[in-house]
Amino acid sequence: MSDTAQTLNERFAIPGLSFRADASGLVFADIDNAGGTATLCLQGAHLTTWRPKDQAEPVVWLSPLAKYAPGKSIRGGAPVCWPWFGPHATESGFPGHGFARTVDWKVIGAKALDSGETQIRLLLAQNDATRAQWPRATRLELTATVGKTLRIDLTTTNLDTEDIVIGEALHTYFHIGDIGRIQVLGLEGSEFVDKVDGGARKTQAGPVTCAGEVDRVYVNTAAECVIVDPDLKRRVRVAKSGSNSTVVWTPWTEKAEKMGDFGPGRANQGGWREMVCVESANALDNVVSVPAGEAHTLTVVYSAEAL
Repeated sequence: MSDTAQTLNERFAIPGLSFRADASGLVFADIDNAGGTATLCLQGAHLTTWRPKDQAEPVVWLSPLAKYAPGKSIRGGAPVCWPWFGPHATESGFPGHGFARTVDWKVIGAKALDSGETQIRLLLAQNDATRAQWPRATRLELTATVGKTLRIDLTTTNLDTEDIVIGEALHTYFHIGDIGRIQVLGLEGSEFVDKVDGGARKTQAGPVTCAGEVDRVYVNTAAECVIVDPDLKRRVRVAKSGSNSTVVWTPWTEKAEKMGDFGPGRANQGGWREMVCVESANALDNVVSVPAGEAHTLTVVYSAEAL
């Protein structure tokens, strides 16, 4: 049975970190310290928002029409894709991007760091449904460290007697001024699989820009990415380790309207115009083999600075 907000507050609340339940019954951790604010939903270990205190606008985007319900994914934030990315290789009935983002996680630690940051640790709670989809002895932990920067560590420990192979991503949505005017730097010269063009393999020439639907998996790249946003007058940095794929995604008009949970943006434009996903991943060519008894960690550090 999931912990209640009351029991979590009794066990883990500290200055700058508290727990609450919403009308859906989902439980959230709210973080507010000198460096930044964030909210994290215990279902999915899903960080939904983050804003450094020196930024007028959030860095992590959350749809105003995001739906909160047990077993349903949330539109926006930083969903955890695990233990596969995209559709399951053999079972079409299994959920896309795995089950980690729609099942309960347990809080296993919380502390205020000497740096002034707040840290929370969560453990994926296995159940019969997850074991049916992933019958391997595996421990998955997520640690979020919140302040002026945001750090997320996703650690897979193989407790099985044989190697396991995982695909994974932090499917992070970033708040931007307008999708048509940003640039994503850091992927120049990288090979990518273009899902909008039937999975064709291409090479990135220059910065990534968006003038229509974009769904690309850049492979064999551990590079830091930078979102240059002239409208919000800032750069957002996405620095990672333990990740050799980067996904860039925007649904554009038609796909966003079919999804129905992006909401309106400014000036009656679709809310999708104010977000872009730059995902730190291990997908396609870069799925990870974790030997028996060993662990693999995907780490991402997010920061924002003025242009």
